[in-house]
Parts: sequence; structure tokens; C-alpha cells
Amino acid sequence: MLSHLTLSNFRNINQVSLSPSVGINLFIGENGSGKTSILEAIHLLAMGRSFRSRNLKNIIQFEHAQFTVFARSSEMTPVGLLFDTNTGLQIRLNNAPLKKLSDLAVNTPLQYISANCHQFFELGPKFRRRMIDWGVFHVEHKFNYHWQTYKKALIQKNAALKNKKTKAEIELWDQYLVKHGEQITELRTTYLNRLIDIFKPIFSKICPTFDQCEFTIRYSKGWNKDKSLPETLAENYERDRFLGYSRAGPHSADWMVRINNDSPEEMLSRGQQKLFYLSLCLSQITLLMEIKEVKNTILLLDDLSSELDWQHQKTVMETLRSLPVQTFITSTNTELASLISNEKEKVFHVEHGEIREDNETVNTSI
Repeated sequence: MLSHLTLSNFRNINQVSLSPSVGINLFIGENGSGKTSILEAIHLLAMGRSFRSRNLKNIIQFEHAQFTVFARSSEMTPVGLLFDTNTGLQIRLNNAPLKKLSDLAVNTPLQYISANCHQFFELGPKFRRRMIDWGVFHVEHKFNYHWQTYKKALIQKNAALKNKKTKAEIELWDQYLVKHGEQITELRTTYLNRLIDIFKPIFSKICPTFDQCEFTIRYSKGWNKDKSLPETLAENYERDRFLGYSRAGPHSADWMVRINNDSPEEMLSRGQQKLFYLSLCLSQITLLMEIKEVKNTILLLDDLSSELDWQHQKTVMETLRSLPVQTFITSTNTELASLISNEKEKVFHVEHGEIREDNETVNTSI
């Protein structure tokens, strides 16, 4: 959890220093005021990338050459990020240069829920795989090894297919794909089966309309369920050679929670889809806490009020309050501030890049 956060020359924020609460941190302001920039900065510190811009130059404030983001956790671990137009991106973790991004992710488990989180249904299998792999990565330390090794072998096999290499060379890469692909599938399946048991009560609480429904996981491995991965790769050899890439495997997997064996996308309204996705994220955080006793997870929730009526906004806030997770929420709804009621929660007002904590001024210079 973050105990301190400092930004400089970050989008429309010149400089600001915050001391977030360990619980809920609510940022209220008009559209374009700078609320989401706070979430983006935290996302950068935890993931090493922005959820808004692929080119980090777009984040630098006008007429400046660099931006910086610095944070300190409640365990006093410092993490700092500097992006300069000349030298590029530099990240330091615990006062040492970052070796790999996975170290950053382990240091700060983070879930980000965008204002358009209904895209969980629209963006396709890749988005859903990325979501579930976040959870498997954090609860199974060996997952990242299997996944990184699998991806490297897949790149090599696809290059061999594209360049019309021998069948023997392609089959060599298949051995790696089978070994690590089967492990990835087993880890994902185990994780999803545990996740659904946690998801049911959370979604039923947030969205009581479905409290009597049956929820099941449908997982597609990425190849024919009636055949093994080695059989599938062997049968697909000629097709893959013609296409120039390998289609079957866990890199083509997909999953979904079914409601009474029906597609939730067809059953749920836009607001209910948001609650559905939020419940999945909270389930992942809860599962991580149960398995690894991790209590430093950060949740970023952009535009809570969008698509949700007042009662559901209240229910979400109550649910978040019951979890040991540090939450950063943005909203244009000033009434949400009335729900912040204890010493573990704070309200910040954002206007034109300036941030003011309720009843006091945050350390800001413009």
C-alpha cells in the first residue's frame, strides 16, 4: 500500500504530493480535471506502463522535457519512475535500478477497473486471458516461468513456420509448447475453479438480482477439448505451415463465468456488466489474500458513478470497505464524499490539476 505519492510534470499536474489513506481514497472533480492522471501514475509505478498512452512522451506536461513519479509503501519501500525525452524510461525499486517488470508487479499487486470495463465482454479472449493471468501470476510463482518460456518457444516456432523450416525443427519447438502449455492450462484451470467460489457471494451482494442464480466457469483451453495438445499440434502441422503461425495452444484460450449456463453479456445491462467485472476483480484480490496472505493490493476504480445508480454506488463502497485493499476511486459525483466516514478513508478534490484534501490543501505547486 502507498503511504506517499509525488508527481511532477505529469499531464496537467505540475507538482503534487499526497499521503493516501490505507483504505478508500476518493478523488472528485469534473471531467478533465486530472483525476484519472492520479490513477495513471499509480498504474505506471506498479506495471511500468500507462493504460492511456503507449507513447510516454504524451504524458509529459507541455513545455517540459520529463515527468517523474515517486511513491513509498507502508513498508517504506521506495519506487521511482522518470521518463525523459532524451534518455527514455528509468525505474528504480528500493533504491536500485529495476531489472525486470515482473519485479515491479510483485512489489505492488494492482487491479485497474476502467470506466469502460464492460469491454471485458467486447475486447475478446486476449483481454480476458490477461486478466486471469494476473491472478495466476500472483498466486503461483512458477506460472511466469512457464508462460515466458512458452511465449519464447511460440515465437521461434512461428518464425520456423513462416520461413518454411524442416518438420523436425518445428516438432522440436512443439516439445517446449507441450511441456509448458500443459502446465499453464493446469494452473489456469485450478485458479478459475477457486475463483468462482469466491465470485458467487461477492456478485450476489453487489447485484442481489442474481443471488439465486447458478454460476459456472467455462474454460476453453485453446485447442479441441477431446484431444491432447500433442495430438492437436501434430494434426495442425500442414495448416499451420500454410498459415505461417501456430493457432492451437493456451495462447488462444478463453474463459467466461456463465449465469444459469447462459452468456452474461446477453443477460446483463451495462451497469450490471460493470458490477460483474468489478466482482471478478474483487474476487481475484480476495483469492490472492487467502492464498498468499497478500494485504498490499491496490485497486484503481475510474469513474465509479458511471452506469451505476446511487444504491449500487453505496453498495460498492460498502463492499470495498470490507476488504483489506487500498482503493483509489475517481468520480464526478460530489455526493459520494458523504460516504467517506472513518480515519482509514480520505476525500480529495481535483480541479485544473490542483488537488485538495478535504479541509486542507495538499502540497501542490503550479
